[in-house]
Amino acid sequence: MLLKKCLLPLASAAALLCSVQLHADVDPNLPNYTRAPGVSGNLSSVGSDTLNNLMTLWAEEFNRYYPNVNIQIQGAGSSTAPPAITEGTATLAPMSREMRQSEIEAFENKHGYAPYALPVAIDMVAVFVNKDNPIEGMSLPQVDAVFSATRRGGYSEDITRWGQLGLTGAWANRDFALYSRNAVSGTYGFFKDMALFGGDYKSSINEQPGSSSVVQGVSESINGIGYSGIGYRTSSVRALPLAVEEGGELFEPSAENAATGDYPLARYLYIYINKHPNRPLEPMVREFVRMIYSQQGQGVVFRDGYVPLPEVVAARVRAELGIDVSE
Repeated sequence: MLLKKCLLPLASAAALLCSVQLHADVDPNLPNYTRAPGVSGNLSSVGSDTLNNLMTLWAEEFNRYYPNVNIQIQGAGSSTAPPAITEGTATLAPMSREMRQSEIEAFENKHGYAPYALPVAIDMVAVFVNKDNPIEGMSLPQVDAVFSATRRGGYSEDITRWGQLGLTGAWANRDFALYSRNAVSGTYGFFKDMALFGGDYKSSINEQPGSSSVVQGVSESINGIGYSGIGYRTSSVRALPLAVEEGGELFEPSAENAATGDYPLARYLYIYINKHPNRPLEPMVREFVRMIYSQQGQGVVFRDGYVPLPEVVAARVRAELGIDVSE
């Protein structure tokens, strides 16, 4: 299937992904990972809460090959990643958004070159409701009118009751319990830009420190609604189909709809690394990256509920970093 439209503004790996075939499953052309000799030491990861589970699973997979490597993972939010990699307190900087220009400039001022962005998976930011909520789906203008005070999406009125979204009976007069990530989160910024059209959140939102807290809040509140990465979905919530425009076709947050670009809140997930343009990666980082772009590494992506990347992207990154697939 071909990607119909870019998931994000054209930049680095995202530009390539607008013109390549994507796979909802693991691309069989990805190489198998094989163990390399002489890899040991410590790896540290500081950054995205959305990527926390994925980083943990990658660490476990890496430890199957290298049991003597110690990997420490902190996942407080994407905004913690740039200063950590800039100051050298982290080797890996996972982010659910691209670095801002100011963050790149801070890194460049210290190191003399830009950080390297590894696109590692495709995610879908889902709008979750309680599993007992009968709503069929929402348009982005409706999502905006529920969560934002500014309504830049153009919806005609502020939405404060479920009845305004077509629910009847006992649901008609129920208000919303709004659950959101906090401002340190890349997901918070992505949702603000894409679902709120750059507008402002309502003051009534319940900011949560992590994605699991958002989902838990929605699961415990019959009138709850919140958002997070699709990887945090549980049986206690429903991820709503979304339409780009009012009255438009609804698309489920599925791997296929993310790969085609039909689901409107799909995005790339990244890991930033400190790669000197004229020096090879140190062996431990090189092998961690090589594992991510293998059958095993992208298999972890698939099992964790995200959309794996195709071999054409993996091969491009390996070539840029000077990583030999036969190592």
